[in-house]
Amino acid sequence: MYEFTEFFAMGMAFLGAGIAVLTGIGPGIGQGYAAGKAVEAIGRQPEAAGTIRTTMIIGQALAETTGLYGLLVAIFLIFVNGL
Repeated sequence: MYEFTEFFAMGMAFLGAGIAVLTGIGPGIGQGYAAGKAVEAIGRQPEAAGTIRTTMIIGQALAETTGLYGLLVAIFLIFVNGL
């Protein structure tokens, strides 16, 4: 019934890439919240600063992977649309 052109498909891929890049908002908020809570915890218990810092860095590295997955999907949508 309707015939979609390659320009429509490319436009939809670019739109999807733009939406996929928005996944960087979540990790940014989560990492800021985690860093704030870590600073509070260090302020309350300065002798545990090393343990708190290590745990925070590991947690933030895990949170960052979700943003990287979104970026990876966006790059795939932009550059691999000729399949």
